Amino acid sequence: MDREEALRLLQTSRNKIDEMDELLIDLIEKRTLLARDILNAKLVLDIEIEDKKREEYIHTKIKEIAREKNIDEVSLTRIIKILTDMSKEEQKKILRR
Repeated sequence: MDREEALRLLQTSRNKIDEMDELLIDLIEKRTLLARDILNAKLVLDIEIEDKKREEYIHTKIKEIAREKNIDEVSLTRIIKILTDMSKEEQKKILRR
């Protein structure tokens, strides 16, 4: 590969990453919006916002997926923790309204 090909590859790869970032943000938005549905169900079922059993299930599942896909388990677990925290915060915010 020469310098020109490397520059093209770099730019193409960066463009793809930018597209994927937008897709990830869209998915995070959709995931966060589901907090309203989850909260409504929890209220009817008289379940606390924090569901440790569910969180444990999610983290176990994520670790398995990380191993299957050869993705750093610790980093992926941190990302999912951020997402679950965002969902809980969204539910709390809805309750305060």
